[in-house]
Amino acid sequence: SCSTVLKTLHFITRPLSEEEGNFSLAYIITIHKELEMFVRLLRAIYMPQNIYCIHIDEKSPRDYKTAVQNIVNCFENIFISSKREHVVYAGFSRLQADINCMRDLVKSKVQWNYVINLCGQDYPLKTNKEIIQYIKTKWNGKNITPGIVQPLHMKHRTEVSYREYVHSGVPYVYPAKIRKAQPPHNLTIYFGSAYYVLTKDFVEFTLSDARAKALLEWSRDTYSPDEHYWVTLNRLPG
Repeated sequence: SCSTVLKTLHFITRPLSEEEGNFSLAYIITIHKELEMFVRLLRAIYMPQNIYCIHIDEKSPRDYKTAVQNIVNCFENIFISSKREHVVYAGFSRLQADINCMRDLVKSKVQWNYVINLCGQDYPLKTNKEIIQYIKTKWNGKNITPGIVQPLHMKHRTEVSYREYVHSGVPYVYPAKIRKAQPPHNLTIYFGSAYYVLTKDFVEFTLSDARAKALLEWSRDTYSPDEHYWVTLNRLPG
C-alpha cells in the first residue's frame, strides 16, 4: 500500500527549507532493471516540490513495469513518460527517451526551474539543497552541459550513418557504409556528456527551435547522439 511505501521507505513529505520550497527541480530518470536500486535513487532525490518523469524501457519485463507503476501511483508529482522507447545502447532511442519526458514536463503545472537527467544506476552525492545552491551560485540562468569541439577520434560517430541491428536477441548499433551529410544550419558539432542540468527556457527552446529540430533529425543515425546533441545546442550564439 502507498502508506506502507511512504512510512517504511521514509520518503520526505514536505520541503526541508523555504529556499528549497521556492526552487523546484525536474528529474528525468531512464530505467530498465533493478527495481530496488531505482527505489533507493528515487527516495534519495525525492522532494514534494519537485517533479519526476520516469522513462521505462519498453523492453523491460511486464512485472517490472507494473511494480514501477504501483510506486509512481503513490505520488502526485511522479509520472511515467507518456511515450516509451525500446532503448538501444548508444542509439537514438536513448536521446528520444529524454525528449519524450521533456515534452511531458513542459506541460506540467509545476513551475520547475531546471531539469536533471539520470539513469537507474545513478545515486546523488549532494542533498537537494546543496544541488540548488550550487546551481544558483555557479550557474544561475545557464546550462550545465560540459563538452568540447568534437575531437578527431570521435568524428566517426557523426560522419557515417549508423544502423540498429539485433544479434541473439540483443540490439546494438553498427556503422553502415554510408557517409552522412554535413550538419544542418552549418552547425559546429561539440562532444561531451549525455548528462546535464538544463534551464526550463532551454528545454522549451530545444523542443521548438528549427535548428534544434533539424539537428535532432540529422542525429537519428549517429552513434550515441545524446553525447553531442545537448552540448552542441548549448553553444549556439545567444
